[in-house]
Amino acid sequence: MNDKDIMENLLQTTKGVCDLYMHGTIEASTENVHSTFDDALNQALCMQNQLYTQMEQQGWYPMQQAQQQQIDQVRSKYANA
Repeated sequence: MNDKDIMENLLQTTKGVCDLYMHGTIEASTENVHSTFDDALNQALCMQNQLYTQMEQQGWYPMQQAQQQQIDQVRSKYANA
């Protein structure tokens, strides 16, 4: 397993953790539980962003710029919904 594979696994795992913490926050029945999940979610989101940034800098997560026409189509689709 190389560094790229490890980073991809870490990123996917962190995204999964974010999803779990988000649902924990939404479903929390008390303010204390809600706050605990919310804090954990924010920490996991920061970790996810750091992993993404590191991968992007290595060229392991290339981003593709959306064409203006695609942006306009999506904007139009949801503006008329």
